Amino acid sequence: MEQKQTNGMAVASLVLGIVSAVCIFFGYFAFIGIITGIIGLILGIMAKKKQPCGMATAGIVLSAVALGLCVITFIACFACTACALGSAGSLSYLA
Repeated sequence: MEQKQTNGMAVASLVLGIVSAVCIFFGYFAFIGIITGIIGLILGIMAKKKQPCGMATAGIVLSAVALGLCVITFIACFACTACALGSAGSLSYLA
């Protein structure tokens, strides 16, 4: 009976993609999601070259999508904070 070996890099890529996707919902923790998304994407590509499997493809796709959404979330949080601080600064001139 032949057992199929799982590719550890593919599993790691999928797990890091999931962690990155979860970080989307925590505002400034999206920075952690960006880092884990990049690492997951690299591991997924390396796993795909070593041994093509569906788990590596899923890790690549999930990491890429989560990376894009984390970047958008981080930029939006940064912009909202900048706008709020800018508005608070302009309110002091009215008083």
